Amino acid sequence: MSYLEITDVCKSYGFGRDRLDVLKDINLSVADGEFVAIVGFSGSGKTTLISILAGLIRPDSGRVQLNGQEIEGPGPDRGLVFQSYSLLPWMSVYGNIKLAVDEVFRADSQTERAARIDKYIDMVGLTHARDRKPAELSGGMRQRVAVARALAMSPQILLLDEPLSALDALTRAKLQDEIEQIWAREKKTVILITNDVDEVILLADRIIPLNPGPGATFGPAFAVDLSRPRDRTAMNDDEAFKSLRASVTQYLMDVGMDRQTGAENVVALPDVLPITRLDEAPVDRDLPEAYLKQAQSPFTDRYVEFFKVCKIYPTPNGPLTVVDGFDLTIRKGEFISLIGHSGCGKSTVLSMVAGLTDISDGGIVLSNSEITKAGPDRAVVFQAPSLMPWLSARDNVALGVDKVYPHALKSERTDIVEYYLNRVGLGDSMDRMADAMSNGMKQRVGIARAFALSPKLLLLDEPFGMLDSLTRWELQEVLMDVWSRTQVTAICVTHDVDEAILLADKVVMMTNGPHAKIGNVMEIDLPRPRTRKALLGHADYYKYRHELLNFLEEYEGGRSPKAAAASDTEPSTEEAA
Repeated sequence: MSYLEITDVCKSYGFGRDRLDVLKDINLSVADGEFVAIVGFSGSGKTTLISILAGLIRPDSGRVQLNGQEIEGPGPDRGLVFQSYSLLPWMSVYGNIKLAVDEVFRADSQTERAARIDKYIDMVGLTHARDRKPAELSGGMRQRVAVARALAMSPQILLLDEPLSALDALTRAKLQDEIEQIWAREKKTVILITNDVDEVILLADRIIPLNPGPGATFGPAFAVDLSRPRDRTAMNDDEAFKSLRASVTQYLMDVGMDRQTGAENVVALPDVLPITRLDEAPVDRDLPEAYLKQAQSPFTDRYVEFFKVCKIYPTPNGPLTVVDGFDLTIRKGEFISLIGHSGCGKSTVLSMVAGLTDISDGGIVLSNSEITKAGPDRAVVFQAPSLMPWLSARDNVALGVDKVYPHALKSERTDIVEYYLNRVGLGDSMDRMADAMSNGMKQRVGIARAFALSPKLLLLDEPFGMLDSLTRWELQEVLMDVWSRTQVTAICVTHDVDEAILLADKVVMMTNGPHAKIGNVMEIDLPRPRTRKALLGHADYYKYRHELLNFLEEYEGGRSPKAAAASDTEPSTEEAA
């Protein structure tokens, strides 16, 4: 018998007409010491499954056995790490772990329990923070505490329920490495629930997709035959990694197609311009050639210009220069991805061009007009959906449309709202209230609202950063589809290498802050329209990915390789003497 055996497990919620089948006929065998990753879309039943394994809920039918014993409730033989940190805020790092250790190892002496706590605090690299409260820790440090607490109980199996999904990319990468190192040392059986394909390939022995519900079932297993330890940068050039990544991604995209919502667009977009673009009205082609030539805009190639832009914040220790000398020229209709590590000033640059943050020095020009404040000629999609919760999707989009199309007929404004909501797949949810929507649906509304304004410049501040990877894929495709029809000039801040390549004509890489500036600019010469499927199959895709990963690796952990290189070329004091 396998170490963990799941047999014919089914789980439903509700009764009668309201009954929802979540899991159906789930079967899985896991060997002792195996690292299994279960990957699927949000709402596919992943957390319900992990709760059954943890003994927090019982299946309606079927059974779960661990080491030959049926699971009938929670127990210390299973260590569970949730997506949220679940720490007691009034206790220190040491106290949070001690609470679990004291409960499980009551028979041990106080000295033995203290040694156990110290061992696992040290294992996750938090010895220096053992006396801090959760409020004094970063998100990544809090999750380290949760991992240490689970391991300190010496469980037979470790259950990880999307433990890294709420973290930024750099912190997530560090904890992925730590989880693999701990797994290699402890040799625990691990079940990881996630939606990140790169994460499962980096960590797991076997990948099992959970197909979307209702009645979610397991798809075919993918064996990860890559040698350990695995280096994410080196794997980028591994043909076995590329093949596996393409297979898993394609499978998930195929099964995800069935769950996409929204009706086909049946509304024609009215031929009406917003007040911010009335100067761009079509010119009568029967006018004399000399007039047409004179009417052409000279700003197409220099549509957006950043001139030595700086942002300085006052602090108790003196001025802090976050962005220092940001220079960039953007063509009309160009899509720019802005990428770099957390704290490098990406969002600060976007906030300045949006007019939401003052520019300390330098200037930004849009279509020959200097930016001094916020305006309707720039539409912003934020990371967190910014909707009026008491309004419907339709009314949230209409708020902006009514302001920038005051000269249009009411029927024309209605058609504009419905056209873009249809385009983002919300044709059948236009009248749903914002507070009744998922985060993915809310972000679709935000994208529809931004495009409906027909802005001169579209600004996207990590628009999919709060979404699971698979929902993010869907919305990237939605964004690309709508953008291809509008060709609006766009700047997207992201930390996702694949997203940056998929969306952009040009990827702008920022050095670490403070004094952040542009470190490199990479032209993306890939055909449009683009899809993730086509991207994975293109010969140049991994070349671009390699260049971006190398750049980010050079600047990882706050390093400044160019400054270091410059200092290496200067003679030391002794040499100069």
